[in-house]
Amino acid sequence: MQPHQKHHLFSDLALSRRLERAEAHSNAKFVEARARLAPQSGAQWREVAGAYAMFDGVDSPLTQTFGLGLFEPVSASEFEDIEDFFQQRGAPVFHEVSPLAEASLLKLLNERAYRPIEFTSVMFRKIGRNLPAVQSVKSRIEVHPIKEDEGELWAQVTVKGWSEYPEFSDFLSGLAQISTWREDGVSFLAELDGQPVATGALSLSEGVALLAGACTIPEARKQGAQLALLDARLRYAAGQGCDIAMMCAQPGSASQRNAERHGFRIAYTRIKWQRM
Repeated sequence: MQPHQKHHLFSDLALSRRLERAEAHSNAKFVEARARLAPQSGAQWREVAGAYAMFDGVDSPLTQTFGLGLFEPVSASEFEDIEDFFQQRGAPVFHEVSPLAEASLLKLLNERAYRPIEFTSVMFRKIGRNLPAVQSVKSRIEVHPIKEDEGELWAQVTVKGWSEYPEFSDFLSGLAQISTWREDGVSFLAELDGQPVATGALSLSEGVALLAGACTIPEARKQGAQLALLDARLRYAAGQGCDIAMMCAQPGSASQRNAERHGFRIAYTRIKWQRM
């Protein structure tokens, strides 16, 4: 083996398991925080056949599974257990499925009347303590992990940053306490000339840093806030011992292009399935 090949990461089953488990872990910690802060929500999660099935509310984007068929084969009875978990709570059944999952899963999905509804580019890059600085981070922008009393501010900036998606406003506005209390997660706030203008989230799991939820308020865009958030989160994660950073994006989107410009590459395209 050549020296330059020794630490190369391939887009294989082992990598997919790390990435999918990291995202499942992040969402499970969010669900646990919701359950602590709002017991009446009924938020909970369980593991079935290596997959994490999560209920965070009927309309929450977190209500779905991750890792189905990726860690072990799924039997018909286990499939029924997962479906019952959601249906008993009045929720639709969604699965985010890696293309490296067991081949038998595709047959089961078709037999059980699922259809694909969404594609996601799962992206990653190596990180370490000697991480080079992201170019063009402007000195006018400062980024810091939020303090305990900044949860509401973080949520307000996040809602404004995603204002072009009003269907998520109720969900986003409820993130304040959850973002402060979820385990293994850190929320970041970016300020431009002392004014809060952008937010981003980071979740840590077994050496994998999941970057998610970054947004900038409309009037402060194209000022470098997203680059600063990326740099701050990568450095924080590397300082916590993470060796891989990951993020997810719509295929061909501006978010995907920006990630690729800064060292991320596509591991695989994931499919979201819905039972009809």
